[in-house]
Amino acid sequence: MSTSLQLIVFDLSGTTVEDHQGVQRCLQDALRDAADVTISLEAANRVMGIPKPVAIRQLLEEQQHPADAALIETIHARFQERMIAYYRSDPRVHEKAGVSETFRTLQEHDIRVVVNTGFDRSITDVLLEHMGWQHQGLIDGSVTSDEVAAGRPAPDMIFRAMELTGVTSAAHVGKVGDTASDLQEGTAAGCGLVVGVTTGAYTAEALAPEPHTHLIAQLPELLSILALAPVPTRK
Repeated sequence: MSTSLQLIVFDLSGTTVEDHQGVQRCLQDALRDAADVTISLEAANRVMGIPKPVAIRQLLEEQQHPADAALIETIHARFQERMIAYYRSDPRVHEKAGVSETFRTLQEHDIRVVVNTGFDRSITDVLLEHMGWQHQGLIDGSVTSDEVAAGRPAPDMIFRAMELTGVTSAAHVGKVGDTASDLQEGTAAGCGLVVGVTTGAYTAEALAPEPHTHLIAQLPELLSILALAPVPTRK
């Protein structure tokens, strides 16, 4: 396809970051500790990608548990504590195969790289520090769900990424993520490229009905779609 893209917005957990369902398990723990609500990993998986307070409300309502604002805030605070501790030091958290090389290649071809997420800024900063992408100059910015009026599946975070990088047309923007809300977000923004990663939270079968231009299993496949030769990451 044409490489007229100027910006690609990548999701974090499940798309560019391998964390072995740490997000889902932290949600389970926070709900159990603060509300005595038990959810399955499958239930937690279904709300991946959306702002976490929204996810918590949805999970409480599915369990027919009162979902008042104070309880949601308490659960979210417990979730934040667990995620920050997990992302700060757990050795199971690492980039997925080929991510740095993909980022470097895009930048070498004048395509900006921004990450966005359903996490808030407090969790995201710890995760990005752990990954080291900012220090290596591999990303051009990040946007979190608490920095915009509405998180996924609304397009606000993509529009914010465009503002940060000076891109004016969504037709020149790509969105890459592993959840239904990622693909819905990219479509709502009018992105010219909407790519689902099938080895994260959602399977290929689950993502197939959602709006997309491509489905891939591993991130480096994106370079083939764009007809770009990989540029090795500098050591």
